[in-house]
Amino acid sequence: MFNIDLHVHSRFFHGHETAAQLFDPLGFRMVARMADYRDLDAIAVTNHDYHRLFRGGAVPAVPGIEISTTKGHVLVVGPDPPTRLEPGTLTPTETVELAHDRDCAAIIAHPYRNSTVRDVDAEFDAIEVNGKHPRTEEWVRALADRHDLPLVGGSDTHYPVEVGRAYTRVDADELTPESVVDAIRDGRVDARVRYETADQLVRRAYRRIHRGKENLHRPDEESPGVGEPPTAEGE
Repeated sequence: MFNIDLHVHSRFFHGHETAAQLFDPLGFRMVARMADYRDLDAIAVTNHDYHRLFRGGAVPAVPGIEISTTKGHVLVVGPDPPTRLEPGTLTPTETVELAHDRDCAAIIAHPYRNSTVRDVDAEFDAIEVNGKHPRTEEWVRALADRHDLPLVGGSDTHYPVEVGRAYTRVDADELTPESVVDAIRDGRVDARVRYETADQLVRRAYRRIHRGKENLHRPDEESPGVGEPPTAEGE
């Protein structure tokens, strides 16, 4: 069994693309060190709309990307995610097809935050319990039951303190991108959420942020699902 945070970003900010790319290796080392401290075996680095390989961290990185589709965000995790995509150009169905063509898993990210991906009839492999909003877990579990999909956990980390607040228990004999994908597709995964004091404080801060943005929606409310990457002010 392996503990993997399936939703981690290597940069703390957005915009200023050149500076952000230069920061990525340092950001990865910082979040990987925190992952090791929190007893994780790996992290999936899922930056917004681009992928690059990261090596040399305290824990290994599973390749990934968070794709901004026309209706919200989809995590693509596995051995060969696409390198770069223009935000808002692919539909969720096209994103799933692209993921599967590249032997990757396609996961609905934070289904009740600024997203209508949950309403799309596509062959997703899993649904995420997002570390920013664990209070939506009951809604997400009900959604997963309706679609007969497994649940995975991801912290949605942008700052090291956030790593591991939600993560995935992966039942596999070895830790490779291929084995992670196989476990997700076979349902040999389990979403876990941490409720330690630091995690609770960070979540309270994000709750205020997203309440102000009005982009967290109950199952019976309509969400715009614009699929835009977050701004420099943070997600």
